[in-house]
Amino acid sequence: MPFDPKSFLAKVSEGRWVGHYRKGQIIFSQGDAADAVYYIESGGVKVTVVSEQGKEAVVAILDSGEFFGEACLAGQVQRMETVIAMMETVIVRLEKAAILRLIRYEPAFSEMFIAHLIERMTRVESDLIDQLFNSSEKRLARLLLLLAHFGKDDTSEAVIARISQETLAEMIGTTRSRVSYFMNKFRRLGFIDYNGSIEVHSSLLNVIMHDQSKGRR
Repeated sequence: MPFDPKSFLAKVSEGRWVGHYRKGQIIFSQGDAADAVYYIESGGVKVTVVSEQGKEAVVAILDSGEFFGEACLAGQVQRMETVIAMMETVIVRLEKAAILRLIRYEPAFSEMFIAHLIERMTRVESDLIDQLFNSSEKRLARLLLLLAHFGKDDTSEAVIARISQETLAEMIGTTRSRVSYFMNKFRRLGFIDYNGSIEVHSSLLNVIMHDQSKGRR
């Protein structure tokens, strides 16, 4: 039976707090003290950063079942990002000391959490490679597949909650007009259905695989 972090964390009494956030509410801001790890029980959040020049960018979209704020465990003192609820969201806050106890004394939790950290690190590395070497069309296709959790839970199609084209553009480093062009192209080719929410079909993989086959020629 797979480990269920939601049920497990519900039994934690010390150093645990549950917060209910409305759409647009800030969980923590860039520059706040980094003293806890968060678990999304339901809902979803976006992670943003602001440069010294005041430019804001969305760097991640996270939904239920995911952790964030883990950098405090590696010695981060201040938050380097802002996390905002994208909808009605329930979040479990675990103080740094509390989660360190769980990692040390609860093997099942520790194994799950380490796997999460490895997956997150791999995702960050893949994102960097994606930005450096792939076209904006391929970056958008990959992002949509990731947001739809393609390949998880044996699903071949999934619906992504409403997300603006501006946010998608920020996440792949291009303009809204380019995103609009590619979204219309994907819909015309039958890779997605798009009417506010986005239904992603497995055929969207063709965009990525086509680029890879061209690169081997």
